[in-house]
Amino acid sequence: MSLHRALSVLATGATLWAGAAAGQGDPAAAARAASVQLEQAALGLQAAEGARDRVHALTDTVRAYEAGLAAMRDGLRRAATREGQLARKLQAREGEIAQLIGVLLTIETAPPPVRMLHPQGPLGSARSGMMLAEVTPALNLRAERLRHDLEEVQTLRLLQQSAAETLEEGLAGVQEARSALSLALADRTDLPRRFTEDPVRTAILISSTETLDGFASGLSQIVAGDIAESRADIGALKGQIPLPVQGLVLHRAGEADAAGVTRAGLVLAARPRALVTSPTPATIRYRGPLLDLGNVMILEPQPDTLFVLSGLAEVYGEAGQVIPAGTPVGLMGGAVPEIGAILSLSGDGTGTERSETLYIEVRQGGSPVDPETWFRTDKDG
Repeated sequence: MSLHRALSVLATGATLWAGAAAGQGDPAAAARAASVQLEQAALGLQAAEGARDRVHALTDTVRAYEAGLAAMRDGLRRAATREGQLARKLQAREGEIAQLIGVLLTIETAPPPVRMLHPQGPLGSARSGMMLAEVTPALNLRAERLRHDLEEVQTLRLLQQSAAETLEEGLAGVQEARSALSLALADRTDLPRRFTEDPVRTAILISSTETLDGFASGLSQIVAGDIAESRADIGALKGQIPLPVQGLVLHRAGEADAAGVTRAGLVLAARPRALVTSPTPATIRYRGPLLDLGNVMILEPQPDTLFVLSGLAEVYGEAGQVIPAGTPVGLMGGAVPEIGAILSLSGDGTGTERSETLYIEVRQGGSPVDPETWFRTDKDG
């Protein structure tokens, strides 16, 4: 390639080296911010030991850990994606970089008299000098961007290498927080009660019903004695109630799933061991295994209205208790991925890490209604 041609290519191609990350955020910064979130969650776990309301404090801590781990996973995925983009970009430029180096070496090693010679005489030499002067800033800019890209690749690789320790501490911390929360809930004695459950009547009702409809309609039969009257009213919250677990909507009411099955409620995709909380103040009407639904939590936020949550691995509380909004009522199932699996999946942005499903059904007057008339589903939890 001639010197004139090389300089022309370098001049016209300078803008191709503009940084592509400007509108995409900084993956390294996102991962570092997630690390700070996990550190703050660890401090929250320490503080929760002396909190007056340990249940509330530990609930916040578990939520903080879950958010930090999700942010760390997302940051690592973005970092891996960005590193791959940079690697491909640099690889595609290998030939041009080699030509650039060859041109610079030719200019640098040419003897001074030769540099001044030009087939068109002094005027041609002057024009070549002017072109070189114009191209030099572009060369410097491209060299600086190349250096920046190489440094970013190194930073991203170091970030991913050091992530294992942070993830290990975060996973251990959230497990400790969940265990402490389970104990705190079991020790709780300050909740009011509207009724006492009769376990024999409950067993009879379960054995005599084959559907959720039948069980829900017979809930009054499991009570020993009377149910205290409730004047709770959540009508003002209609349409704005947060989902009980951080998740994504898989199927809406009436939508068929992959097997062609339609349900009256929502199906959410959630992460393994995610915390499930009561979205409003409510009375626990039932908690435990039911039919083929796994563990079920039935909440009564107001008279003649039920929130049915099914698919939990663990359930908290006792039937008859009146619980505040945000009270943990259970954990999703599944196994939390090992650190190696999390790191290996860091480039996967498909959402496959939300492997657990929670079914939400809302019943009014004995019949199911669309949960989206009550719950806000336009926000990823």
